[in-house]
Amino acid sequence: MEIRELRAFIAVMEEGTFSAAARRLHISQPSLSVSMQSLERQLGGSLFTRHHTGAEPTELGEALLAEARALVARHDRVVATLASPTASAGTTLRVGVPLELPPDLLPAAMARVSAIHPHLTLQLRHSRSTTQVTALKAGELDAALVRDRPEDSDIDSVLAVEEPMGVILTTARSEELAEPSGVQLHRLAGLRWIGFARGDAPRWHDQVSATLRNNGVPDVDSAAEQDRPVTPEVKLAVAGTGHAFALAAPGWARPLPDGLVWQPLIGNPLIRRTWVIWPADARGRELASLVDALDLAAH
Repeated sequence: MEIRELRAFIAVMEEGTFSAAARRLHISQPSLSVSMQSLERQLGGSLFTRHHTGAEPTELGEALLAEARALVARHDRVVATLASPTASAGTTLRVGVPLELPPDLLPAAMARVSAIHPHLTLQLRHSRSTTQVTALKAGELDAALVRDRPEDSDIDSVLAVEEPMGVILTTARSEELAEPSGVQLHRLAGLRWIGFARGDAPRWHDQVSATLRNNGVPDVDSAAEQDRPVTPEVKLAVAGTGHAFALAAPGWARPLPDGLVWQPLIGNPLIRRTWVIWPADARGRELASLVDALDLAAH
């Protein structure tokens, strides 16, 4: 059994439903279900009785709860005891972050890390993925969240988050193009994509461009052709003309102005992945705890 499986089990027990536990853990409900099925296989029995109002523990589940809490608490005490002595004096990790990072990703990870390293702080630096990789290799960052996974033996990485992209449209365009479950990508033909600069994350940009072209959406708005960051304000302003659309994740934090709506893309043809990367030779316990917390968020 893995500690993260036991943490997930405890969350289900305390929240009473898989959906609430998934929100608490900042993971998808299917991922949580897979973890619980794995735990049940390892223990040779059912941990929950599932019904329409939630999940009730079985006798085996009740027996596991106390043991799981004790094991998780013991694990956290051991890690805290063995943590680097410099942590007591305060440790800062320099972390690069991209635009439009899910707003709860880092706070949720830091909540887990702070239980082990209470004096740790993060110094966040916003920049494009390509710049972050350069800074990491130069020793100017301890870790970075990037949209292109580096193919470099000197850099380690794990997936931090996957986001199925949707589209921001005017209300009128949405009424014209959307079905009850969202928008088919090919229905956007004739509109321009308010893209991001290719220099931000070349491989992700090329993937999006190719997928759009394959669905008859070849035009990119000129805002992205200047190789500068495309701000949320620019995206919303251009989408508001009714002649363009913007891509956005479902958890986009900014409230949309009147006249604009977000719609999912049917079939999830575009999945944005964000990776946490760090130097392969790094050995800091604080960094390892942060990576583990971000890794947990993706599973």
